[in-house]
Amino acid sequence: MMHIKGRGGRVPAEDAPGCIQRALAGRSGVPEQIAHEAAVADNVVVYVGEALARYGFPAGHPLGVDRQAAFWAEAERMGLHRKVRVREPRMASHEELARFHTPQHVSWVALRSHTGEGYLDYGDTPAFPGVFEAGATVAGTALEGLDCIMAGEASKTFQPIGGLHHARRSGAAGFCVFNDLGVVIETLRAKYGVQRIAYVDIDVHHGDGVFYAYESDPGLILVDIHESGHFLYPGTGHAHESGKGAARGNKLNLPLDPGAGDREFFAAWERALAHLRRHDPQFVILQCGADSLAGDPLADLRLTPEAHARAAHDAARLANEVAGGRMMVFGGGGYDLRNLAAAWTRVLAETIDAR
Repeated sequence: MMHIKGRGGRVPAEDAPGCIQRALAGRSGVPEQIAHEAAVADNVVVYVGEALARYGFPAGHPLGVDRQAAFWAEAERMGLHRKVRVREPRMASHEELARFHTPQHVSWVALRSHTGEGYLDYGDTPAFPGVFEAGATVAGTALEGLDCIMAGEASKTFQPIGGLHHARRSGAAGFCVFNDLGVVIETLRAKYGVQRIAYVDIDVHHGDGVFYAYESDPGLILVDIHESGHFLYPGTGHAHESGKGAARGNKLNLPLDPGAGDREFFAAWERALAHLRRHDPQFVILQCGADSLAGDPLADLRLTPEAHARAAHDAARLANEVAGGRMMVFGGGGYDLRNLAAAWTRVLAETIDAR
């Protein structure tokens, strides 16, 4: 029986009916005109395309292949596609993935991708033919966005299908095959020499794959606002977890109780923003999972898109003030199509309008 991350840890997939309303099924989410360089309102690049849309699991799984299309249809309806440059995804190499992951994990996913059978973890993340290519495309597209920013071709990027924050160095977890965020962080250090990196996570689930990988790293400044691990997968991210050794105090976990809404989020966000400002980051990464909105089938927070808009606005301003404007934004989780479309387009609009 397949299990899915949800209330109290994992719940049977068949107990979450209606969690994905595939109103846009069959659409790849690819814009009609991929390259549109003229009349750009701001220096923001968005990554969408067929290869990225393929990151999704077999029928019945809450993370389907229709999420990009839902977001992009709403972005087009709002006219946001005319204010950004759109670029296509690319696939990461084995060597690029191994910047964060163990070679054994990379090889294991490649093997399972060939057979298309079984699970990549304990029952949340099923293998399917092509799962390696799909996961590697999420990571490779993130690296493409990073290179774009570091080359001065854009100040900010938005990648809706990305932010796979549960994958560990040595394994997949919680719908996350490869940890694109970790690959970006390692590349920032090794390729570009950027040491002080702010990682901001407002997904309803704690970003354990990032937190524990960098728990002792004083250069990774982390804030994570999520539903309490006492009630929700992965059961981590408690307030007392603030880093280890030289990194003690530069990690800020802010768990919210089930039922918390915008008021509680904004109070936590003020603490998060103050924490980020104290550490003067050189680069900002925002994971803006939409599963914290009211009505998500896998969690119990009650946020509105205003929370995501506020976080994106403030994170972008912070990036402009202290990091030369450099910020990457990833869509993260979200299992109600209307919610993710509403939240991600608000995030994109705020990222575009940041001054």
